[in-house]
Amino acid sequence: MSILQHKAAVPAIIVALTVIVGGVAFFRSGTDVSSLPNASTLKPNAPLISEAQAAESPKAENQELITPRILGNPDAPVTIIEYASLTCPHCAEFHRETFPELKTTYIDTGKVKLEYRDYPLNEGAALGALLARCAPEDRYFPLISLLFAQQPAWGASQNMLADLAKLGSFAGMTSDSIEACFNNQELYAAIVKQRSYWSDLDDVGSTPTFIVNGTKIVGAQPFEKFKELIDADLN
Repeated sequence: MSILQHKAAVPAIIVALTVIVGGVAFFRSGTDVSSLPNASTLKPNAPLISEAQAAESPKAENQELITPRILGNPDAPVTIIEYASLTCPHCAEFHRETFPELKTTYIDTGKVKLEYRDYPLNEGAALGALLARCAPEDRYFPLISLLFAQQPAWGASQNMLADLAKLGSFAGMTSDSIEACFNNQELYAAIVKQRSYWSDLDDVGSTPTFIVNGTKIVGAQPFEKFKELIDADLN
């Protein structure tokens, strides 16, 4: 029976190592598998695997950077690039306080497109990014929003895989697809490698960081800050 078969029981599930040993061993690279009795031993705030470790992942040397996901009109005159970590409280604050008005005023009206780039600061954020990448593409942004909204519940959980799985099920993912996702070492490695690329490309040192048509904004700034830059570009 699949470890995630009964969605209603997900929060109470202790995920068996025999089912996800590949994923857990990869997430905790360098840890003796025999020392991991179950997935609850994952440390949400543990550092990400190193780039050297990511490069050792199966086929990682051939892995291209993951294409950022776009929300809004692809031909919008203004582009906002968002670098965010799913366990970052300030990122969650932006999505709670600023993003709804930004979306209603500019994204939904075709004036702005949002290019979301994963910049995971720890293992938990990378796992959340992995789950979102495995979801159907049309449910990617709704799941990202849900992950930020539920960040306090899963972000520091000692049963993180089960808690993330529950959120994945809300996005329409099956238990089999979630299980396969958590064992996708190649995709996890690509997410880790990509963070370093973004850091060099736009000199990203913290989250959230935004690039609004070339102008950098750091931190969970209020809507008015974005409005000022967007309106200047539109006019």
